[in-house]
Amino acid sequence: MLAGVGEVDRRRLVAAMTTIRSVFDGVLPARTVVLRPPLPGDLGWVVQRHGALYAAEYGLDATFEAMVARIVADYATSHDPRTEAGWIAEVDGAPVGSIFCVRAGDGVAKLRLLFVEPSARGMGAGRALVQECVRFAKRVGYREMVLYTHDVLTAARHLYERAGFVLESATPAAVYGVDVVEEQWRLSLV
Repeated sequence: MLAGVGEVDRRRLVAAMTTIRSVFDGVLPARTVVLRPPLPGDLGWVVQRHGALYAAEYGLDATFEAMVARIVADYATSHDPRTEAGWIAEVDGAPVGSIFCVRAGDGVAKLRLLFVEPSARGMGAGRALVQECVRFAKRVGYREMVLYTHDVLTAARHLYERAGFVLESATPAAVYGVDVVEEQWRLSLV
């Protein structure tokens, strides 16, 4: 029966079977965060969820979603899998978060597009994504990692601090239709 079922649908089936089993057993299953590489369709999901959620939570306009789309398009068309990678966090077979490690320059990696769905916040998905991204950057030989964020993303900023990133600069700016404080963070990997 499963011979013609693709990988994504198999994951959905397993998640559904776990739900069915837990209903009959009367026990809530432990919800586990799983990290995996992006599959077909995931990159579009990353763009769509960033655009929709950041508009709803922070009032960012469509220029933010366009910026995310450019980052994702660059990754999809020209990333070097030896030195760049992306991860999708999923819970119960459904995507709940993303992160990407891309080359920023000689010996410098850049953390991009950290995102966690509201339904998965507090489950460790963000921490797992940041840890995996940093671990990858160290493993492939980057000396340092940088990232760009806004001061209103307090949960993400807390994750970066816990991972050892240091705030290097904070500059007020009007971008994506709102006033923000743009921040640059850096982490030594050696």
